[in-house]
Amino acid sequence: MQDLLIIGAGPGGYKTALHAAQHGLKVTIFEAGHVGGTCLNVGCIPTKTYVHSASFAEAIERQPQVVEQLRSGVETLLSHPNITLVREHATFVDAHTVQTHSGQRYTADNIIIATGSSTKWLNLGPSQPTAPSRPPRGGANISSGISSETQVPPRGDLEGAISPRERGEGLVVDSTGLLSLKELPRRLCIIGAGVIGMEFASVFRHFGSEVTVVEFLKECLPAIDADIAKRLRKVMEKQGVKFYMGAAVKEIRPLSNSPRGGEDSLSSGEKENIGLAALPPTGGAGRGASVLFEQKGKELSVEADVVLMATGRKPNTEGLNLEALGITLERNGAIPVDEHFEVAPSKSPRGGTCVTAENPEDMPAPPRGGWEGALYAIGDVNGRQMLAHAAEFQGHHVVNRILGIEDHIRFDVMPAAIFTTPEAACVGPAEDQLKAAATPFECHKAFYRANGKALSMGETEGMVKLCCEPGEGRLLSCHAYGAHAADLVQEATAYITLGATLRQLRETVHIHPTLSEILIEVN
Repeated sequence: MQDLLIIGAGPGGYKTALHAAQHGLKVTIFEAGHVGGTCLNVGCIPTKTYVHSASFAEAIERQPQVVEQLRSGVETLLSHPNITLVREHATFVDAHTVQTHSGQRYTADNIIIATGSSTKWLNLGPSQPTAPSRPPRGGANISSGISSETQVPPRGDLEGAISPRERGEGLVVDSTGLLSLKELPRRLCIIGAGVIGMEFASVFRHFGSEVTVVEFLKECLPAIDADIAKRLRKVMEKQGVKFYMGAAVKEIRPLSNSPRGGEDSLSSGEKENIGLAALPPTGGAGRGASVLFEQKGKELSVEADVVLMATGRKPNTEGLNLEALGITLERNGAIPVDEHFEVAPSKSPRGGTCVTAENPEDMPAPPRGGWEGALYAIGDVNGRQMLAHAAEFQGHHVVNRILGIEDHIRFDVMPAAIFTTPEAACVGPAEDQLKAAATPFECHKAFYRANGKALSMGETEGMVKLCCEPGEGRLLSCHAYGAHAADLVQEATAYITLGATLRQLRETVHIHPTLSEILIEVN
């Protein structure tokens, strides 16, 4: 028997394994794919390689090199003598036991689920809604708002919207598919103006593509301060990105002049169900699609060579056999956990019974004898804060809890960044959210154009907004856009975590000339 089993070797899984191993625990970690998870292989790292490449050709050359180097580093970390890496998928037998596809069983007192998330495809079928419920601007779970794209229907009927055939041909793709393209699309249409959509809009416009973004909400990036989100969008519009805000996508059609070239594998019924007509094979002149949407009561369309579906992500729970443990998923497919990320077998720690069936009586009952063992879920799979660094620190906290070590990690202070050009970042509630909650606060702003370092860098576009308790009191939040905005917000995060005041921030000596001086120049 091992001390700890971890299912998934993404940022949450592998860093948790290393932390546990360094404290003497015997760990077995399961991963059927590449170590490093979505973030390293097809997410954070590849996209940042694109952001920091001068051209599309340079990006597709550098990306695999960067990924392979980092993946090799993770492999080295997992070679720790206290860690056993099993390159198979694991499924639950009971609360203490998992089994791999080869039939091997593993047992431990503690098990952590760290299986991450995958693309949530928007269902454009004629009988399905395309309009999401509107989340509050800068909602309480700010990190979830940052990472969850915005054009999401209120129901969960998203799978099967685009068939494997259409995805494989590279006409309608998710972020993974876009990163696998070997040719730069002349016209790119992006559905969704959340983090994924905005980052790709920025980088592909820089590469030279004609970029159009179609977003259901009135403004992009709902977790960012409304003023800052609007300013960032306006900058990107000046760069040539076309935005259609308040627009609901209805259908995606192949262009009429696209060559057929072969038999269509989809039936007419299948085409109708997914709201997408048969697509042409790859290659050939005229290949592309028309995205149909409604904006202010008008039917509009945009033609594109590639359509990016940037409508959010869903927790990966399929194949885990959670039903055998009596675990009922949240309505969004997430595993319910408490404040220490321990899994609840039949109740949600946020109140009420979680049901995914129409009739609660149809849900599986908890195993006889009640809940036994310590089972945890960290990262995207619990739906709390869908960020790589959130997964890492959640795992750190779980291991500390297993070891009986007290920590003071504040999960209510979770910074997040959007790596557009310029960057945007945030930590804590937006101004609109503070107003809605009737929280006493005062807002202080500073602009990049007044900062010496920003002027010398030629990066005068940007603003920082700090909210604090009245009288330059305890810092509550920091939202910003501009060069190195993520770095500025990270500094503010340290002060907020420690409960520091704006006055204490102002009295901290800052190097001159630096962008960080903007934080103490707010008025």
